[in-house]
Amino acid sequence: MNDPADRNEFPPDVSGGAAPISLFVSDAVVTVPPTATLREVAVTIVRETVGCAVVGTVDQVDGIISERDVTQLVAQGEDLDDVTAASLTDRPLVWVDHAASVEEVADEMLQGYVRHVLVGEDGLLIGVVSMRDVIAAYATA
Repeated sequence: MNDPADRNEFPPDVSGGAAPISLFVSDAVVTVPPTATLREVAVTIVRETVGCAVVGTVDQVDGIISERDVTQLVAQGEDLDDVTAASLTDRPLVWVDHAASVEEVADEMLQGYVRHVLVGEDGLLIGVVSMRDVIAAYATA
């Protein structure tokens, strides 16, 4: 993940909640196809050491599945090999523009009660920001 504090990328007058969220966008978007099983999604999340996977592609986002979603389904007794990623894409997605401030993204997370937000630029997915990234933005201010 990007860590702008380590690279001193913050302009002197922009930090914390005023910083653009683009400074905290993940380096790569991890995707899974809609046909992936829940087990395949879980393996991908662990292998890539991320908190979520986007269902679809950066050009066509169908949904997002987090490690928390996987845990809840396991606790409910769902069969990891029978549930597909496509069956978990019925929630509204929360998107923000890459120029949004950290504070705006934090507000979106609170309003939508989500831990991951998709970040777009010119209609395309450029990354994912987690609650941890938002906390890091405030902690490095």
